[in-house]
Amino acid sequence: MRKVTAAVMASTLAFSFLSHAAEVVTSDNWHPGDGATQRSAQNHMFDGISVAEHQRQQLRDLMQQARHEQPPVNVSEMETMHRLVTAEKFDESAVRAQAEKMAQEQVARQVEMARVRNQMYRLLTPEQQAVLNDKHQQRMEQLRDVAQWQKSSSLKLLSSSNSRSQ
Repeated sequence: MRKVTAAVMASTLAFSFLSHAAEVVTSDNWHPGDGATQRSAQNHMFDGISVAEHQRQQLRDLMQQARHEQPPVNVSEMETMHRLVTAEKFDESAVRAQAEKMAQEQVARQVEMARVRNQMYRLLTPEQQAVLNDKHQQRMEQLRDVAQWQKSSSLKLLSSSNSRSQ
């Protein structure tokens, strides 16, 4: 029982930390129609890069165009998943099918945002692109550190629970 409890606690800790790190470090939380989030996603991508006013306007125009072209989040699919999760009897195949459907919609949104980010990147000068690439490498190193910390924390928690249960 202690091993199960330790494993549950380790996975809960890892997932909560990972979800927080993903919110802090990535900009994939962009949603159409949410101006503050759009600005933060745009600003996050271009942290540390000085852009000329004409570039700034072009970036704004691209984001505005993307906002109008982006399909809305499908609330009915989320409601369907909620009903499946809260059903009296769990239907794994129905949940799997619903999750795959929702994942396909998310992939389509991510591809569209990647297209827009690519267009934004191409508006930058080679010097600005180099700065952006350096910042990206720094963020990736931070994520590697987080992943390593999670791995070592999970292993320590599991090993300490194993030694207690023996």
